[in-house]
Amino acid sequence: MYIVQSYPLAILFCFITMLCWGSWGNTQKLAGKTWRYELFYWDYVIGILLFSLVWALTVGSCGTEGRKFLPDLAQASWGNIGSAFVGGVVFNAANILLSAAIAVAGMAVAFPVGIGLALVLGVLINYIGSAKGDPVLLFGGVALVIVAIVLNGIAYKMISRGNRSAASSRGIVLALLAGLLMSFFYRFVAASMDLDNFVTPAAGKMTPYSAMVVFAVGIFLSTFIFNSIAMKRPVSGTPVSISAYFKGGFPIHLVGVLGGVIWGLGNALNLIAAGKAGAAISYGLGQGATLVAALWGVFVWKEFRGGGRRVDWLLGWMFALFVAGIGLIIAAGN
Repeated sequence: MYIVQSYPLAILFCFITMLCWGSWGNTQKLAGKTWRYELFYWDYVIGILLFSLVWALTVGSCGTEGRKFLPDLAQASWGNIGSAFVGGVVFNAANILLSAAIAVAGMAVAFPVGIGLALVLGVLINYIGSAKGDPVLLFGGVALVIVAIVLNGIAYKMISRGNRSAASSRGIVLALLAGLLMSFFYRFVAASMDLDNFVTPAAGKMTPYSAMVVFAVGIFLSTFIFNSIAMKRPVSGTPVSISAYFKGGFPIHLVGVLGGVIWGLGNALNLIAAGKAGAAISYGLGQGATLVAALWGVFVWKEFRGGGRRVDWLLGWMFALFVAGIGLIIAAGN
């Protein structure tokens, strides 16, 4: 299997993760013009599962180092398989709650509250589980990224003040629950792997490739529960039946699968980078995706058009703090 051998390459992979996790939402935005997000979500999850299997059977099964995918999965203990599977279930619940929070309260509340909380708690949880990196630099960088996320939220509120009603308390609660769950999923997956030695991992532990597949299976199977509930009791709009999914054409389904592949690529690179960068640094850089999403919103979707000088000032500081925070997180691992 392919193994990352240097810290700079691990950081590069984490940056790609950030881009992928912050960009897959563009596919939902494209599909959302004619397609409910609950229907999009089925294809998105299928995309994650298909990519994980192909990645493990190719990249995870080539070369001479480490255990190949199928032998590695066969020797994994049920405890570690269960840990990665639970990580997928937890992530899926968080992701659907975050989507619901966006529908109720909008991006201005859902992302700063949900992903901001996930970033803070997630780095702390993963650092406690695998203490790697300078804690002062690491948490200093996280603090700067959090301030940047807050500025992002303020800018969203200002630009949408005349178009959206105030966020409901229900939306805030949904975002908080999403952030709380999102902060735990990575620890479950990391615990199923031997982060100190991907070349000859401990017996019963999995390589990132096997853990990724089990994680994706957890997402896929739990979707039948979580998304079915979301379809029957949507936070906005009328209930939608599963029959509506089969009325969509091939192009609209392909958009959803593409979204899952993009997110899956980011997840795959993040997991194989964790061996060199550490779980806390990998997770922290990956969750910087919120700012990547803001870049798409500013420069491609023009979501901040006409915001005025104050919004431009907030966006400038947001990007500056984000870059500074990422720099500290990277320095924490040197």
